Amino acid sequence: MELLKGLKRTHYCGDIRESDINSEVTVFGWVQRSRNLGGLIFIDLRDRSGIVQLSFGDETDREVFSKAASAKSEYVLAARGIVAERSSKNPDLPTGAVEIKVSELRILSKSETPPFEIIENCPTAETTRLKYRYLDLRRPDLQRNLLLRSKAAKVTRDYFYENGFIEIETPILIRSTPEGARDFLVPSRVHKGSFYALPQSPQLYKQLSMESCL
Repeated sequence: MELLKGLKRTHYCGDIRESDINSEVTVFGWVQRSRNLGGLIFIDLRDRSGIVQLSFGDETDREVFSKAASAKSEYVLAARGIVAERSSKNPDLPTGAVEIKVSELRILSKSETPPFEIIENCPTAETTRLKYRYLDLRRPDLQRNLLLRSKAAKVTRDYFYENGFIEIETPILIRSTPEGARDFLVPSRVHKGSFYALPQSPQLYKQLSMESCL
């Protein structure tokens, strides 16, 4: 495994377009697929924004070419190179008109063969995907859901800020109160023999903030 020292990302994989042709870029991501044609190697590199093709050929340094040949699914790579027009374009990809002619390649992390393919609408049983949730969350459809939720939360917060609201977080754990329901208790490490509990009347904190004229 190699380090990132000296390399900084310039673009996300899915953001590279024809306007970037002849520019030098640096991208990081996971290996989605690798195709070794002998004298040519193509690697589809994936991050949260999409996929871009890395290209290695006769003009590629032999050490870099050998690293590319060893890269397998879900290896984490850092690649630097020049953006070029693809000879065989893929109209199904936003980056399908370009590829990166790689001049520097680093293998940041290796991976064992994944238990299922990291693809959209994966047919693998849900129990297996949940067992390997950290892999399941790499799939494009789930990442889109997470990004959509994040954007919705930002829009909501922006609306409230623009209208003079103040965001206040109330405690998750408090001193136990004498209601009738059973408490969920968490022992205190600071105060021996004492416990924190989940608030049974969390609306009290909202009312307290409102009464303080915030």
